[in-house]
Amino acid sequence: MPGYRDLFDTSISDPTSFWADAARAVTWTRAPNRILDDGNPPFYRWFPDAELNTCANALDRHVEGGRGEQAALIYDSAVTDTKRTYTYAELLDQTARFAGALRGLGVGKGDRVVIYMPMIPEAVIAMLACARLGAVHSVVFGGFAPHELAVRIDDVKPTVIVSASCGIEPSRTVEYKPMLDAAIGMTEHPPAHCVLVQRDRHRCELIEGRDLDWAELMAPKNGAEPVDPVPVAATDPLYVLYTSGTTGKPKGIVRDNGGHAVALLWSMRHIYDIAPGEVFWAASDVGWVVGHSYIVYAPLLLGATTVLYEGKPVGTPDPGAFWRVAAEHGVKALFTAPTAIRAIRKEDPEGRYVGDYDLSALKYLFLAGERLDPDTYHWASDKLGIPVIDHWWQTETGWAIAANPMGTEQLPIKAGSPTVPMPGYEVHILDEHGHDCGPGKEGAIAIKLPLPPGTLPTLWNAEDRYRVSYLTEYPGYYLTGDGGNLDDDGYLFVMGRIDDVINVAGHRLSTGAIEEVLATHPAVAECAVIGVADEIKGQAPRGLVVVKSGASTDGLAEELVKLVRDEIGAVAAFKLVDVVPALPKTRSGKILRKTMRGIAAGRDEPVPSTIEDPSVLDALGPILRS
Repeated sequence: MPGYRDLFDTSISDPTSFWADAARAVTWTRAPNRILDDGNPPFYRWFPDAELNTCANALDRHVEGGRGEQAALIYDSAVTDTKRTYTYAELLDQTARFAGALRGLGVGKGDRVVIYMPMIPEAVIAMLACARLGAVHSVVFGGFAPHELAVRIDDVKPTVIVSASCGIEPSRTVEYKPMLDAAIGMTEHPPAHCVLVQRDRHRCELIEGRDLDWAELMAPKNGAEPVDPVPVAATDPLYVLYTSGTTGKPKGIVRDNGGHAVALLWSMRHIYDIAPGEVFWAASDVGWVVGHSYIVYAPLLLGATTVLYEGKPVGTPDPGAFWRVAAEHGVKALFTAPTAIRAIRKEDPEGRYVGDYDLSALKYLFLAGERLDPDTYHWASDKLGIPVIDHWWQTETGWAIAANPMGTEQLPIKAGSPTVPMPGYEVHILDEHGHDCGPGKEGAIAIKLPLPPGTLPTLWNAEDRYRVSYLTEYPGYYLTGDGGNLDDDGYLFVMGRIDDVINVAGHRLSTGAIEEVLATHPAVAECAVIGVADEIKGQAPRGLVVVKSGASTDGLAEELVKLVRDEIGAVAAFKLVDVVPALPKTRSGKILRKTMRGIAAGRDEPVPSTIEDPSVLDALGPILRS
């Protein structure tokens, strides 16, 4: 097998040949003759004349190839003490029948389905069933509040919503149905039907004529007949996944079928070193991009076994939860966020729980979602005694921009770096004028177009926003929104966001969206939210509010925390809020968020010459540093 450098160089100098070769791993109903359509820059499309079905690649072909009795999906629920294994044949049967049920509700090729579910097998089945029909799924994380769900419903306009009666946390049951009903009540485009999984822990009331019980719908007596996969164009959308934008309005990341399958198959073998039949576990949620790519699609496209875990890294029941799952199911590679490892380390600093389990099958720990600090890297490496691989990517890219390709060539690890760019990603560090920075010099991380297969071709119904958000700052480049540098060896160091989107435990959240919620409180005159360092979550939002004259501040902080939880959800982890006399601004009225972030981080931040009143910043300094 060629080494990393040969593969990367070929992907840049001859991308057509490189990705044509990678595309041979996919089963096409019409194989591609044309690899890249570059006729309409900056909009590029991969495999424009090809046709396939993603579900057939993930399930049917493995059953037809004799792997029907192999484990496809292992469901391990620490919160309900439930474990179940689905073979490829069983998962195909469930998926084909649910696709038939969706078809009976009017879902066809190109229609959208919103999936608002906890970490249960039905969530995976629903996603695959949409792919089988050529429908477009949009999964919304179950922790989002009704308003956020409603915004996504109105943007994607689903024919059907698939949900569940509840989610289950270690200390509480989260009723989904009231949130779903509230969201639908806010929308201009309500769905025709909702399908709900009734969980034993809590059963919900169904609305006659709109709501349907999953189990009843799937019962043979009700005619849930399996359907065959529907071929779609490689450039047709597979899913829309929303990510935060700096305006507070979520951006619908579009993922196409063909490039997605090609890129994920390449990554499983070359980055994660996984072969068919081996066990891969992405300890994430299907509501996030990691869950889409590496719980559901990539392992199944390859013919591996994937683990769906409903639980936490600690508290279900202890800091050994991850090691138990890995040991019981023979996991070869575990992929999670540094947040999870930091939480485990906080509860078990000596790593005693690691020794309670046989982890001989575990060969790699992959981490992504936010910056992997060197302390966490060294702790995990020391306690596990295996390669701990930092890698960096985004919701927009769908797979790693930079990584250490363990299935190709293990490169020396540098703590604090996700190692090197992966094939197809020509990474540049650009200064404010669009010129390349030298080695070690920090600038904006940008990727020369075209992006490789599997990355976003556009935003859902928002091509102009796609162009403005990612492609206009540096013509010919995709702007990642992160800053960093490349060292003399070509290793990438990602230092953090260059905009006002913060990263809370791997979840990107708009500070603007939180500010919009705070501003609705009758006592708040103006506010700002900045990201500050958090030992466990990487970053946390911190609110600074100026109250209206005469307004009471008694209990205000608690009210604002509750308001954000109700409007955005607990996922925002909003707990820090201070009442301040004023916010620092430029003469034009722009709040100096970057300056406040620097002071909060303990840096000797220079005061901008454009500041309107330097005394405001002087007064804020002790608060920000506290």
